[in-house]
This record gives sequence, structure tokens and C-alpha cells, in this order.
Amino acid sequence: MDTDTKAALLRIADALDRLAPPAPQAPDFGVARLFRHDPDSGAFHPAPDYPLPLDTLLGVERQKTRFLENLDRFARGLPYNHALLWGVRGAGKSSIAKAAFMSASEAHRDLKLVEVDRDQVTALPQLFDVLRARPERFVVLCDDLSFEEGAAAAKALKSALEGGVSGPPANVLFVATSNRRHLMPRGHAEDRGLIASAEDAEEEVSVSDRFGLWIGFPAMDQATYLAAVAGYAERYGLAAGDLDRRALQWAQLRGGRSGRVAWQFIRDLAGELGKPLPL
Repeated sequence: MDTDTKAALLRIADALDRLAPPAPQAPDFGVARLFRHDPDSGAFHPAPDYPLPLDTLLGVERQKTRFLENLDRFARGLPYNHALLWGVRGAGKSSIAKAAFMSASEAHRDLKLVEVDRDQVTALPQLFDVLRARPERFVVLCDDLSFEEGAAAAKALKSALEGGVSGPPANVLFVATSNRRHLMPRGHAEDRGLIASAEDAEEEVSVSDRFGLWIGFPAMDQATYLAAVAGYAERYGLAAGDLDRRALQWAQLRGGRSGRVAWQFIRDLAGELGKPLPL
């Protein structure tokens, strides 16, 4: 090979090296406890600690206890179940998942939370394969999950939870929140033909069966709602002589009672009284 040809080949190789994407770096899970996953780049972006203490979530004691029991078993390496938190809007499903994680991670420093977008469910098998090789234990959280993309997303989630021939990763707990127990989008039967819709529905319902733990969040009754408002008011030193009446009027204007509505009323009351809140 003559000198000119060799030099030309070296320049081409150098140019190709510059065009090639850099090799992905191993994630550093020591920099934070919470992360967001970007499936396009494979990066794990650290996020600030979730600020809401678990004991500030009122009116959902049974749900908190059940979720925390399962999470503690997972953190200690005991048998556990993937969890589906389903029910009405504003009931505190996502808040419980994050606040319980923050509580558990105080005792288990190798516990990490990775949040994934519901539109990127099809990337879960690849994510689980990455996490499988790690020494940490991961809660993978998908908020407001439903299969708008149809059966393809459902199959991807089933594949991730079942783990193929190697089985599901023992260091991953998958947690999903949803307004619907069976995860199917509204108008499902109208989008496709009757037979195809029935097949997709069966696929999506079968995904719900992969969650061993279902925790329901029904609509708050009036007594529970008022108890939550009173608990928040006492905790933050907010006094109002007509607290119950005003709280009920607030809920009526919002079209329903929930933990979120109770907290929004408390924020409004604190602003009116000129008192700061920690969140």
C-alpha cells in the first residue's frame, strides 16, 4: 500500500470515528435516589428528592400501609409483587408511590427509583435488561399508564415483567398508576374492528393480571374528605371557624372530593391567612 492511499484511509477512519455516536457511559446511580430514563439516549437523568413526607398523605392509610409493606419486602430481598395503583383522579396514587419510596430508601440506601413515561412503555424490556445487571434495587414507576398505543405496548410490558427465558429481574419492582384497573383507553372498541378490538382487549387485560398487587383508590366520602382537611389544618396551624363548610364548598366547585382537592383547599386557606406551607 502506497503512502498516499494509507493516509487517505487513515483520514476516512478518523472521520468515521468522529461521526459515530459515543459509547454509552455506565450510569452513576450514586448521585441521586430518583431518576428519569430517556430511552432514546439510554441516559438516566437524576432528579431532586421527592419533598412530600408519607405521613402528610391523609385519608389513604390502608393504601399507604399495603404499598409500603410490599415495598419493604422488595427492598429486603423478600418475595414481592409488581403493583398497580388504580382509582379516581387526585387520590394520591403517584404521591404514595414516591413518598413511600423516599421513606424506604432511608433504611435501604441501594434503593433507587426510575420514572418512565407512559408513551415509552415499549422500551421497558431494554430498560429492565440494563437494570438487571446492576447491584442496586430499582422501583420503576410509570404514572398514568394506559395502552393508547394498543396491543404493542401491552406486549412490551408483559415481556418486561416476564423477562423472557432469563425470567424477570429480581432487582426491579414495577409500579404503575392508572385511572382504570384494566389499563384500556376509552373508545377502545370504536378504534378498530370488533374482532381486532376484542383481541387487543384480551392482551391488555392480561397485562393487568401480571400485577400481583392491586391497590384501589375509591372516591373519598364526605367524612374522610373533611378529616383530611382537618388533619392538614391542624398540622400547619390553620384556623378557620367555618372550616367544614368552606371545605365542602371548595369540593363542590371542583366537582368532587379527593386528597388533591383537600390539599388545594388548604393551600388556598394558607394563602388567605398569610401563612407559608412547606411545599
